[in-house]
Amino acid sequence: MVEVLGKGRVEDFLVYCRRHRSEVDDSFLYEEDLRTFEPNAENPTYIVTNGSGDIVGAASLIIDEYHQRGNRARFRIFHSELNDVQTYRLLLQSILKHTVGLEKVFQFIPVVNKELIGFIEELKFSLERYTFLLVREDPEIPSYHLPDGYEIKAFHPGKDEEIWCQVRNAGFAKLLGNETPITPEMAAKMTKETDYLEGGMMILYHHNHPVGVIRGADDEYENRPIMNIGPIAVIPEYQGKGLGRSLIRASLKYAKEKGYDRTVLCVNGENERAKALYLQEGFKQVEAVACYQYFLS
Repeated sequence: MVEVLGKGRVEDFLVYCRRHRSEVDDSFLYEEDLRTFEPNAENPTYIVTNGSGDIVGAASLIIDEYHQRGNRARFRIFHSELNDVQTYRLLLQSILKHTVGLEKVFQFIPVVNKELIGFIEELKFSLERYTFLLVREDPEIPSYHLPDGYEIKAFHPGKDEEIWCQVRNAGFAKLLGNETPITPEMAAKMTKETDYLEGGMMILYHHNHPVGVIRGADDEYENRPIMNIGPIAVIPEYQGKGLGRSLIRASLKYAKEKGYDRTVLCVNGENERAKALYLQEGFKQVEAVACYQYFLS
């Protein structure tokens, strides 16, 4: 039976998410996210229960202000233990009641989960792109040298939010899945999150003109601390000058100074130049996920 997630079953839903997050994209299933989760208009959620009342399936969407501006919604989780397409179809039909005015819903699935991908494709989701997770464990940090007139400065909360957005939005304007601009309020929120590292957000300037940004944040991978690098953005007219490499090396140097022996980042599959750069800088691919989209009529 498919039913709306009520407040009385939120803890059961969270237990279900924890049990299965390794099988799906866990970007919004970290403990920090689950601790603050509540079903509402921004997080419509449905569950499937068996005859004993146990949760055996769940679908939950993220329809926050950022995703709404992009006319889309992202699945926090879309999963069933029953392993039949009909259960997924019923969950999808229920959750889509909350997508009026949107163009599509999407989700990421680890490429190794062939069974879930099969169900999703049977429901007429289409493949949009691949994203790769890359980890660097090399203790050697290469040096970098900025050309004359360039300088990397730390982000100053309460002052640089507008600058951060201008550079990030210009650099990501044509990057699949990231085209929707972020706002200064969103940039400010990053400095309030528990993963914020003071000095980890940096801005690259050319003669006091901001041209690039990079962020290092506290994270965990395989139950060990790691610094997550991203976003990494350079405005279009300054791309192809080796500035992205300098930003990466500056962030790696910062990570080492903070005591991290590993760093991690994500890159879109179609962004071949960026992926090649990261591999050259000592990162190794450890995971691949596929982004599937479902267009709404």
